[in-house]
Amino acid sequence: MQTRQIHLKRRPEGLPVSDDFALVSSDLPDLTAGQVLVRNRYMSVDPYMRGRMRDSASYAAPFATGAPLDGHSVGEVVASADPNYAEGDAVTGFGAWREHFIALGKDLARVDPTHAPLQTYIGTLGMPGMTAYVGLLDIGRAEAGQTVFVSAAAGAVGSIVGQIAKIKGCRVVGSAGSEAKVAWLTSEAGFDAAFNYKTVEHLPDALVHHCPEGIDLYYDNVGGAHLEAAIAHMNMHGRIALCGMIGHYNATEPAPGPRNLMLAVGKRLALQGFIVSDHEERRADFYTDMGAWIAAGKITWRETVVRGLENAPEAFIGLFHGNNFGKMVVEL
Repeated sequence: MQTRQIHLKRRPEGLPVSDDFALVSSDLPDLTAGQVLVRNRYMSVDPYMRGRMRDSASYAAPFATGAPLDGHSVGEVVASADPNYAEGDAVTGFGAWREHFIALGKDLARVDPTHAPLQTYIGTLGMPGMTAYVGLLDIGRAEAGQTVFVSAAAGAVGSIVGQIAKIKGCRVVGSAGSEAKVAWLTSEAGFDAAFNYKTVEHLPDALVHHCPEGIDLYYDNVGGAHLEAAIAHMNMHGRIALCGMIGHYNATEPAPGPRNLMLAVGKRLALQGFIVSDHEERRADFYTDMGAWIAAGKITWRETVVRGLENAPEAFIGLFHGNNFGKMVVEL
């Protein structure tokens, strides 16, 4: 059978453009023993994918040019040569950027669409949710009564970070890129305070205003000016969980580090980067806790849904313009 895929046509220079990608029709081979054919219903586009578009060593292999990209997706089994899966089963896998994909059954995970909508398994119940969970609790070691600052707080990861922090008894402040996002953070997501970083006159002053007792834990999704401002306002023995730095992903030259990094010495700060795939041992705890919090109405989320595989590149590019409110999802 034929299916459609998005290939990386060329490696982007700076901010990706639509011409860096190609929509390609491809023939799928017949299944062999242990394989499963999945029809994708939703796929994820995530900022980390930008790093994989460079031909350089990183924690994940770079995408190949002239070949389909990949990432997390969720869909349904349409044919199976694995006795553990039957036609119609809902599954997640690593087959994004294509309408169908073939995988070994052992590389798939069955999900329950009656428990949560399918797309939730690539968002709040997927990699972004677990990234928030591990980064806040294991890397950041959030404690009740402490002040947590979250950048990109209305994104797929940041919004869940803030809500888990509230569940754990923290005071939570977030930055976001629009007044609508700021309003949602405080009115629905339960943040104690939030501000629009695009309109504040001076980012460090905004942190002084919204975090008058300093910051105990900064969850960094942005880097750059946000990281520098947070370091300046961190409390003694504060922790910084370095999840991502979307402000640097499209840089064509190495970005300068925080000019005030020396403050980390005197303040005895702990700055730790992490990759969620290194923490698979926490998956069962994540599912248990997140499932209970969702059932209790303690977690809410937003999604930005773009329809059509052909529009996946524009959805991805939109991440770097702040077009997403919550998780950016492509419906196929």
